[in-house]
Amino acid sequence: MSLNVLLVNYTFPPVGGVNVLRVASLARYLPANDIRVDVLTTRNPSSVGADPSLLNDIPPEVTVHRTITLDLPFSLKKAIKRLLTGSRPPTEQAHKDAPPGSPNPAKLNPLKQIVQNALLPDPQVTWLPILTRVAPRIVHNRKIDLVLISCAPFSTLRLAESLRKQFPRLPIVLDFRDEWLSTTFDVASFNFSRTERARVFSIQAEARAVASATCVVSVTEAARCEIRSRYPHEPDEKFKYIPNGFDATRLSPARTDAAIRTDSRIVIAYIGSVYASTEPTKLVEALKSLPDQLRSRFLIRFIGHIEEPRYRAALLELGDMIQLQGYLPQHQALAAMNEADYVLLITHDRLNVSAKFYDYIGAGKPILACVHPDGDARLLIDQLRAGWWADSQDVAAMRRLFQEAADRGNPPFADFHPETTGIAAYERSVIARRYAGLLHSIANSSSTGCAPQRAADTEAAKA
Repeated sequence: MSLNVLLVNYTFPPVGGVNVLRVASLARYLPANDIRVDVLTTRNPSSVGADPSLLNDIPPEVTVHRTITLDLPFSLKKAIKRLLTGSRPPTEQAHKDAPPGSPNPAKLNPLKQIVQNALLPDPQVTWLPILTRVAPRIVHNRKIDLVLISCAPFSTLRLAESLRKQFPRLPIVLDFRDEWLSTTFDVASFNFSRTERARVFSIQAEARAVASATCVVSVTEAARCEIRSRYPHEPDEKFKYIPNGFDATRLSPARTDAAIRTDSRIVIAYIGSVYASTEPTKLVEALKSLPDQLRSRFLIRFIGHIEEPRYRAALLELGDMIQLQGYLPQHQALAAMNEADYVLLITHDRLNVSAKFYDYIGAGKPILACVHPDGDARLLIDQLRAGWWADSQDVAAMRRLFQEAADRGNPPFADFHPETTGIAAYERSVIARRYAGLLHSIANSSSTGCAPQRAADTEAAKA
């Protein structure tokens, strides 16, 4: 039976960046799995950059509904943030170690408090008044069988409660691309406010959204367990795990011929943003401790937005060892990745796995990883034999990681034997089939009540 799905996400191509890739891949591949897809997104989102090439992958039968949002452009938002918070001096590191949710008295000026309290849980909440009016109309007019809401931004979760009031039997799926309350809440790049008021608001908002949802999907098993643990009264089958993946059609085979470059330097590529949970200061300390002769053998290219000036300053301390190339459209970033000998993964996050990880394994690139030793990223590296890792807080271990990379030489393929069968399971078309199976199952189990409810709530949808 064909299924009509409304896919809701704040960003969508031609917007670029990691936040669009999971949703864009679902829009690309779900139609081949007997699902008609409508996308509800914003016309003018706050985003790091654009990548119009992603639109080429969206099938023509996908209907995209774009609405305006009152959120500020990315560059202007960053300027206002700097105005409100000021630059962070070195002593700011001490505040990072304060309990989660603890305000920093030196930074909480009255204007900042007013803005933060007005925009809970995040600035993208300005889309919510429009979202809650447009979504019901699409559900009614397009005869939607199931709504899939992807987040972050987490303010989008509030749509679930609104839809549940109007369509009591409509299946609603929440797709958490990142776990919120235990990890992302305390990452300043992702969370506009980390005050106690914001924490209470966020806890309540997530609880109402989960209560309103038919199913909650996480991209790691650790995140699924974390979210599930907060709602012991809910049935276990309500919480599912469907990982991120890589798009094989956008990746080139890994380079196996060192003759492409005439020098003997070991080139390492980092793809993606640099923010609190990927901050590089400990790694910089480890690299600076290497002997000069060994440091001169490495060239590390950072491709992506750097959130904090202090992270950029720390990286630049590495001198000729580092290149900061900024944001690039995906095809250019992947090409740069393919030219490297290694790819670099940095994450201090125990629950979430960076989307770049899947592009890394899909391209067959050996990973040098500075990760949480108990995190899902480390587990996947070991399971898939995807590279070598060190504790992201252990300077000595990271130093050894790079010393051993130098010992392996250029390129390192002789010692790299990834588990290709396991990696193939993370291809996006495979993941989309898995997701489609879940959506069909949910809709089929709810089919006896959904259609009549839509008809009964016609007037509410038109409001």
